Amino acid sequence: MASTISTTIALIVATLLVRARAQPVAPGPTPAPLNLTAVLEKGGQYTTLIRLLRTTQVEQQVNSQLNNSFNGLTVFAPTDNAFNSLKAGTLNGLSQQEQVALVLFHVLPRFYSLSSFETTSNPVQTQASSNNGVYTVNITSTTSQVNISTGVVSTPVTNTLRSDFPLAVYSIDKVLLPYDLFGAKPPATAPAPAPAKEKPGKSDKTPTAPKADGPSAESESSPSAAVGLKGRGVLVWSFVAGAGVMGIIGSLL
Repeated sequence: MASTISTTIALIVATLLVRARAQPVAPGPTPAPLNLTAVLEKGGQYTTLIRLLRTTQVEQQVNSQLNNSFNGLTVFAPTDNAFNSLKAGTLNGLSQQEQVALVLFHVLPRFYSLSSFETTSNPVQTQASSNNGVYTVNITSTTSQVNISTGVVSTPVTNTLRSDFPLAVYSIDKVLLPYDLFGAKPPATAPAPAPAKEKPGKSDKTPTAPKADGPSAESESSPSAAVGLKGRGVLVWSFVAGAGVMGIIGSLL
């Protein structure tokens, strides 16, 4: 009797195991792909940044990296008030390429927790670049505050919107302005003055007229010479007149 019961129980267990193996296991829910815009929309005060992400098509690039990168990303998100504090026309004065660089300047190509900033070496590379190389920022950190400096502006991290690998999003109260786009430009070098051109037909020195030889030149040019000639004429005339008188006297004798 006991053996019959044991056999029956074994058959029941075997049947249950076969049925359990035969039933397909329901797949678990597939995790939704990470989306930076969704994180910003949940924050509620990043409409200008979202618009720039979309118009520059940086949104697609960032979301693709988030779902295919082993390093993750870190995003500094300026609030709408931060963009409103910019000088009027700042964004409109940028070309499409410069707007892309401005947005990518707020993205670091790896995941940083707040605590990891304490051991980060400066300068820190961003995702923005130009012909001059990769744009960088300097990040300083204490136990209570993380500060980002670009050489043009400096601002602390004010809030954490997300800090789970592979995406960290930190709110900031100023727009990060790259020094390469907004830094002081060196003054333009003034061109060297062109050498003065010599007027045709005119030399550096005015030529002097050559002096004429002989007494005629002296008589024409010098008053004292004219007086001397006049005096000599008087002496000659006196000599002639004296010789005539003496001849007359001699004939009378």
